[in-house]
Amino acid sequence: MDDGKANAFNDALIDGLHAALDESAGSKAVVLAGRPGVFSGGFDLGVVAHGGPRAEALVRRGGELLVRLYSSPVPVVAACTGHAIALGAVVLLASDYRVAAEGEHGIGLNEVAIGMPLPALLLALAEQRLNAARRTEAVLLARIWTPAESIDVGFVDEVVARDAVVARAVGHAKDLGGKLQPDAFALTSSALRQSAVESFDR
Repeated sequence: MDDGKANAFNDALIDGLHAALDESAGSKAVVLAGRPGVFSGGFDLGVVAHGGPRAEALVRRGGELLVRLYSSPVPVVAACTGHAIALGAVVLLASDYRVAAEGEHGIGLNEVAIGMPLPALLLALAEQRLNAARRTEAVLLARIWTPAESIDVGFVDEVVARDAVVARAVGHAKDLGGKLQPDAFALTSSALRQSAVESFDR
């Protein structure tokens, strides 16, 4: 993901990610990376802040993308190259393994701080992926953590040097794709995540 700015989720970015996932069909694993310094700043607030049908449609499309990532029949590895805020952090929750670049980048859910209640799908992802002892801070108090702090919270699994994050994520993807039996992964993932995926339409 690289729009030269905050990698905000708008229609163009969502379309691009769906196209990339379509092209990856048949692969044994997928890596999702941002550009140096930025993974994603979340939804395009220029659209969402104005409300109305266009904003509702964009939020819906963002949810559909999260469901697709979380329901992926192959492992999804995130290379968190920098800031991952709001929907950017939720994409980390929807990924199977998360490698973050070291530094003072912010990672977290700031929706409540900017007046956006978290929908059921995001709460379900938080319940499944975040440390229960830190979940209130993350979901209700809109706390933002550094990459190193985010390991304990549950947003990322490891932190590496900035210039190594993408290579490390690719290495994990190759390892997971090589050792996990595809049908077993897909069936087990579906059973594990069914309740979270179903929450999207509640």
